Amino acid sequence: QVQLVESGGGLVHAGESLRLSCDASRLPLGNYFMNWFRRAPGKERELVAAVNETGNPTDSPDSVRGRFILSRDNVKRLVYLQMNNLKPEDTAVYYCHAQQFIPGIGWGPEYWGQGTRVTVSS
Repeated sequence: QVQLVESGGGLVHAGESLRLSCDASRLPLGNYFMNWFRRAPGKERELVAAVNETGNPTDSPDSVRGRFILSRDNVKRLVYLQMNNLKPEDTAVYYCHAQQFIPGIGWGPEYWGQGTRVTVSS
């Protein structure tokens, strides 16, 4: 059973924007770190954005910093990745990822979506 579902990918021209969505409503209840990863053709999977369970962001790689913005709506259990000024190098399959940390217990299971494809033409 898939518990994270991404949407919003597509084909765009360089300089355009997309907003990806991650539906986390099927996750077991908890307080999750939420992340976006991507895998570009011929490259390793890369973390592009992350927030902790209260919405505080972590550092993003230089390749996307200032262009990609992760946000979350904990009531609706949705996570977004706003992608601005897209470049051909951003072409990849983008994956939503969730993991909770329980004080006194540790990290819980990892959850992944099946990905949404973003293609940016020159």
